[in-house]
Amino acid sequence: MNAVVLMLVGLATMALGFFFYSKFIAEKIYRLDPNYRTPAHELRDDVDFVPTNKFVLWGHHFTSVAGAAPIVGPAIAVIWGWLPAFLWVTLGTVFFAGIHDFGALWASVRNKGKSIGTLTGTVIGTRARNLFLVVIFLLLLMVNAAFAVVIANLLVANPASVIPTWGAIVVALFIGQAIYRFKVPLLWPSIIGVVVLYALIFVGQSYPITLPESVMGFGPKAQWIILLFAYAGIASLLPVWVLLQPRDYINGLQLFVGLGLMYAATLFFHPTIVAPAMNANVPDGTPGIVPLLFVTIACGAISGFHGLVASGTSSKQLDKETDARFVGYFGAVGEGMLALAAIIACTAGFATLGEWEGVYDKFGSGGVVAFVNGGGNILANGLGLDPGLGSTILSVMAILFAATTMDTGLRLQRYVVQEAAEIVGARPVQQGWVATLVALATCLALAFGAGGDGSGGMVIWPLFGTTNQLLAGLTLCILSVILIKQRRPVWFTAIPLAFLLVMSLLALLVQLGKFYADQNWLLLGMDIVILIAALWVAFEAIMAMARGAGGEAVAESS
Repeated sequence: MNAVVLMLVGLATMALGFFFYSKFIAEKIYRLDPNYRTPAHELRDDVDFVPTNKFVLWGHHFTSVAGAAPIVGPAIAVIWGWLPAFLWVTLGTVFFAGIHDFGALWASVRNKGKSIGTLTGTVIGTRARNLFLVVIFLLLLMVNAAFAVVIANLLVANPASVIPTWGAIVVALFIGQAIYRFKVPLLWPSIIGVVVLYALIFVGQSYPITLPESVMGFGPKAQWIILLFAYAGIASLLPVWVLLQPRDYINGLQLFVGLGLMYAATLFFHPTIVAPAMNANVPDGTPGIVPLLFVTIACGAISGFHGLVASGTSSKQLDKETDARFVGYFGAVGEGMLALAAIIACTAGFATLGEWEGVYDKFGSGGVVAFVNGGGNILANGLGLDPGLGSTILSVMAILFAATTMDTGLRLQRYVVQEAAEIVGARPVQQGWVATLVALATCLALAFGAGGDGSGGMVIWPLFGTTNQLLAGLTLCILSVILIKQRRPVWFTAIPLAFLLVMSLLALLVQLGKFYADQNWLLLGMDIVILIAALWVAFEAIMAMARGAGGEAVAESS
């Protein structure tokens, strides 16, 4: 099959979802009000609450939620064949991710910018909120620790990516000052920023940077992990307009340039998809496609982490409530476009089926390496780029997105620590810098828990996708309760909710048996904690739905 057909069908489906389905949701379900006073104005402090141009905010939101996951998930899941991955990415983006991300943003804006965890206490009850915070904290711990390890591995493996990765921070600082301090119109900082960012890729190829083999007993990967967390800790405390917003915005632009190059190369090269539509010869040890497909591809179809970003940072920066459609739903579409590109790169970027099967010889293979190599081949054949340059462009794209997720993830983890400290009355921990230190300490403890090389951050990776999808289901629970109480149609959130809860709970049970058989007691214990907390929250949400259906309609928050 020609990859161009897959690309056009996928992009057209997502475009129809944004232009028509999201418009219906905005007008008939969430009923956005252009005159509603958002928390960015009502609670403005120019640190977390900052009214923001919708294009800049979209850049922050999209790059924060994207990370490396919409590349890694599809790049692993195509082992079952390209068709299941394609269907889940396209339909999941339109009917699951869009309404989830959009809804979390809307619900938070209507409740003074509260995070989805805090909102659980308002909508369902205190006990559900406390359990929900446990699930959220564990997910953020996985995201921050694991992504630090992923980025460190890429920086060690690709020394040419070091200069553009860290140079992007300097570019972002200048853009933030230009837009907010000197009131420069958005166009020129955007153009100059993208040009400089891509120029840094060429500089990086000429001047690759490697760290010393050992510093105080730490190898290069461990050194990068420490540096990454030091940066993320500082970034999480700065006002969002100084670094977080402009960095995410410029990364969003460079991603769309990268995606444009990838899709243009596919159009000109029109490669053949060599992978099977349904793989009947999966390697031994590959788990069943149901339910594992739906948790392997989390970001790119639907992701609970998106709800944390939407309600944790994006809701505090929304200028007008009507901007929520563009920021939330189109942010999900951007993620779907990246996942679609990953599917094409990992199924049409190889010369033969035998070459593809050589890469996908066991479950978990492929990943970023398959995306970079396959995508590099498509760029080389379609646009005539040097294969090394094409691979570097895709490597830097993956690193920058993983890094922006860390920035936002640590800020969100600080919020969760502060909320938990408020619940238990630990006043010192409610301070921003103390909560950040707590978040950093737990992430570093996990990253280095399995040894001095920092590989511990990947220990709980098998639970990441499952917990992520479970959180998305629980977020849809909250949205469904709100809609029921306001006497609005609920099927548009309830159907995705039911599907996600069933698949993620099945995945937890499947993994529970595997962890027990492998005698992996850490993962077994975490699996049990997450399973109990999720079932409890889901039960209380169902009870809240029943109470809402039988009670009087609740007025909208104002």
